[in-house]
Amino acid sequence: MQVRAGTDEDHRVTASEQTSTGRALVEAGSAVAGSMCRAAATVLFEPTAAMVAVDDRFAACLRAVADEEAGVTVLRERVRAGAVLAFAVEYAATLHRNGRSARTDGWFDPRSGDRPSADELAEAVVAAARRSTEERRVRHLGYLLAEVAVSPDVDLALAGRALRLAGSLTWRQLALMAGVGRRDRVPLPMTPLEDEPRAWSAWGAREDVADLQRSGLLDPPPVPVRPVATLPRLRPADLRLTRLGVLVHRLLVLDLLHEDAVTVALADLGLPRT
Repeated sequence: MQVRAGTDEDHRVTASEQTSTGRALVEAGSAVAGSMCRAAATVLFEPTAAMVAVDDRFAACLRAVADEEAGVTVLRERVRAGAVLAFAVEYAATLHRNGRSARTDGWFDPRSGDRPSADELAEAVVAAARRSTEERRVRHLGYLLAEVAVSPDVDLALAGRALRLAGSLTWRQLALMAGVGRRDRVPLPMTPLEDEPRAWSAWGAREDVADLQRSGLLDPPPVPVRPVATLPRLRPADLRLTRLGVLVHRLLVLDLLHEDAVTVALADLGLPRT
């Protein structure tokens, strides 16, 4: 009896090979997230060898989405997909170390006729990261995934709303929101903003502020321009996060957005940081 030679089609994918493809995706994020991607991959795929830990259910969720996205072939999309998962691991490990436990309200459990909310959000976050050509935002998308996993007061619909809003904001707008969110610790300038700056760069930055106001993320709302306006011009120090702004700020963990980015955003407005 002749033994038929095996072919690639006959080769069954083993569990270790399936894991390695997901692991390779996470490690591919190093172009955005740096060397911590390798450590994050270890946490997910070889937890006994890791120096830090995350909740087992959260790790399983991230492993699953990593395996599902492992076949991404567009290079920068693959990099961003791996990076957002690595950032999620990084922040989840910090939360775990600080005693913030993963939620126990069924977030990680299958729903009737549907998969777990955790899996659905993880897929949405990775998809958002893949689309995000402004790659500095990817860090905070990963943070959102980890933050929601420890926030039982945030359901899937609310997390999805925050994620969609985050996708509509520029990096400069995120930096401006971060500055407003920490205004009690680091005061914002008292210098009034010009309504119609002459320089295009300053005009664009001013429009970013106005868009945040129109979107309901910042108070006070924009004042309609009138031919004879005597109202004082808006100052950065007058800006406040609305309730919607607080939600986006909280879930994207904008408290951790680099201070240099806030400084640059204010400089774009023509207002040096004081």
